[in-house]
Amino acid sequence: MKSLSPALQAHLDDGTTTLSWCWRIIRVDGVTLGFTDHDAVLTFDGTGFEPESGFAASEIRSGSDLSVDAQDAEGVLTSDRITETDIIDGRWDAAQVELWRVNWVDTSQRVLMRLGAVGQIRRGRMAFVAEVRSLAHVLNQTVGRAYQASCDAALGDGRCGVNLEAPAFKGSGTVLATIRDRGFVASGLGAFATGWFASGTVEWTSGGSVGRRAEVMMHEVADTGVTISLLEAPVRAVGVGDAFVIRAGCDKRLETCRDRFANAVNFRGFPNIPGQDAVLRYASNGDANQGVVL
Repeated sequence: MKSLSPALQAHLDDGTTTLSWCWRIIRVDGVTLGFTDHDAVLTFDGTGFEPESGFAASEIRSGSDLSVDAQDAEGVLTSDRITETDIIDGRWDAAQVELWRVNWVDTSQRVLMRLGAVGQIRRGRMAFVAEVRSLAHVLNQTVGRAYQASCDAALGDGRCGVNLEAPAFKGSGTVLATIRDRGFVASGLGAFATGWFASGTVEWTSGGSVGRRAEVMMHEVADTGVTISLLEAPVRAVGVGDAFVIRAGCDKRLETCRDRFANAVNFRGFPNIPGQDAVLRYASNGDANQGVVL
């Protein structure tokens, strides 16, 4: 049940209405954007809602159970603030969406119709369709720990406790040369051994991807220089001279936690959990179970 202000209710009761839809999108990077299907800019709550943005909404699908309600927001890539590169780069993923019904003559007469988050985005050459999921989608997320042999903590978080800002686990450099679309030769990392930054992250501090992070697949040190290979090719190409900060990675094994980070006391996995081979194994004379030394 929506609660309408007396002024908006009186406007609706009048029979002749001047209503429009407004979308406010708050991205995870803090950028707030506004769009409307009206033909002029509308402003309220400090946000300007851009007209002729190509946005159009489908019907709202909802139910009385705990299933995730959904609505599609279709858009044409006509707004300067909606770019295909940003969509591919994930800048719109999990953005918060507010859907308002507004009297465009007096924007103080409005009601919040829906609050959700951007889900799956389907792209075409000139248009996109973004799924707007209701807050019920949070109920589908896994809560609690995973019972598994490897660690389920993120390296450097509160459960892990490793300080990734320490000089031993953090380096910085610049791109000296690019290798295809996701590899590059880097300066400034000669003091680190091969593999030290594998499974770690690169954070770009200059260039087209400034502020973005990428996962490191390989880190190799050779006589010809230090080579970094990324897990995925960046949406914005890496260029010579781009600066970055790189942080160590972890393969989630107890041995790595103990030997590289001296952090076995905070290991969040269960290294002695029986694997699938233990289920299929049969008794054999001379076999013995052995623990793992911390």
